[in-house]
Amino acid sequence: METKMTMVYWKSDKFWLGKILEHPEIMTQGETLEENIKDAYLLMALDDVPEKYDTKEISI
Repeated sequence: METKMTMVYWKSDKFWLGKILEHPEIMTQGETLEENIKDAYLLMALDDVPEKYDTKEISI
């Protein structure tokens, strides 16, 4: 099973900016688009985890 997410991105004068539509609270910027996408993913993956949680294996 593969999980897909939609990233909206654009180029400012200096950086690539973007956010993940499925997680609108996550916005990021980077010098390259690849850096921007990795940063957005890490922000989502490293969010605070509550004491009670479930796990599920996914493909990205």
